Amino acid sequence: MRRTRSSSRSSRSSRSVRTSLTALVTVAAAAGLGTLASPAHAATVVVSNSTDLSNAIKNATAGTVIQVRGGTYYPTATIQSTANGTSSSRIYLQPYGSETVKIDGSNLPDGDWIFKLTADYWTVSGITFQNSPDSAVVCQSCASTVWDNIKTINGGDSGFTLTGDSTTNNLVRNIDSYGHYDAATHGENADGIAVKYGSGSGNLITGARLYNNSDDGLDFWSFSSPVTVEHTWAMGNGKNRWSDSAFAGDGNGYKLGGDGETVAHVINNSAAWDNAGHGFTENSNKGAIVINRTTAYANTKWGYYFATGAARLGKNLAVSNGGGTVSKGSSVVSSGNNWDSGISTPSFRSTDASSTYNARSSSGTLPATTFLTTGSTTIGATMN
Repeated sequence: MRRTRSSSRSSRSSRSVRTSLTALVTVAAAAGLGTLASPAHAATVVVSNSTDLSNAIKNATAGTVIQVRGGTYYPTATIQSTANGTSSSRIYLQPYGSETVKIDGSNLPDGDWIFKLTADYWTVSGITFQNSPDSAVVCQSCASTVWDNIKTINGGDSGFTLTGDSTTNNLVRNIDSYGHYDAATHGENADGIAVKYGSGSGNLITGARLYNNSDDGLDFWSFSSPVTVEHTWAMGNGKNRWSDSAFAGDGNGYKLGGDGETVAHVINNSAAWDNAGHGFTENSNKGAIVINRTTAYANTKWGYYFATGAARLGKNLAVSNGGGTVSKGSSVVSSGNNWDSGISTPSFRSTDASSTYNARSSSGTLPATTFLTTGSTTIGATMN
């Protein structure tokens, strides 16, 4: 695993279009959008080209609302900011109304990211980041950011990354991250979500869909503080979809450690299927990882691999995994799982995964599915 880079190129300066909050509310009301949740007297920046977008993000101040007009934007340098919001006056980056916004990294230099944020109290929502030559979105030493209903697609390294010390209280909600592949290192680094090389409490990932990435769905390599994951799906990771003769992707659904860290991450009500590696793995993390009400199905290696640590495995369901149901060491606490004595394996209502790729609900939650559901109230993921 290579360390995520901590710097990138700055964007060029240009004029951005600013309007008052009063004008924004008028426009929003006319469009049927309602009043935006923004502090009084905050500036609103409406942008419609890449230069103005970069400048609006770089020059934001507490309370700024950046609205991006629909279209595909092609920046020529990494978009980045160190501007902080506050707990009562966040900075917002979002589409204008219901318009569709994509930021495409095709014109960036090799090795650049699309968006780097080193700041606190931002909310980024409803934007797609695609075709990055390296990582798509990197949030470095961020605190109290919200990433809501974004997509990262077909990048040259991990799709979404939290990294650095003082990475605290960040919420990643309803993200889709897929198709990432690092050609230079033959797929061994590009994850759907990477929480790596850092520390900080209170970070939550919920409602994520992480699939068809060259390395892992989710990777917590060398992050020394607990992260919580819930209502998340990881599938189809680690398969050589790029005809790379030296392909090196690991293909774990959830890689929960590495680099000597001992940390008690928490995974609730989530699922892993059709990954080339393990469904869920400690990856040498000897901490008391909690895995509760999850499902591992048809992964190439073990459903659950916790051979050296002190994981707490409860009410999990493993079916049809190539390596076996579970590999657990003597320090693992295991209760209520379908490999434990006296626990039966309920039948799945469906093993057809096609519906899991459908559009999300209007609120951004995972699509409705019967795939891997059982109706049980005591074991396995509920798949919602």
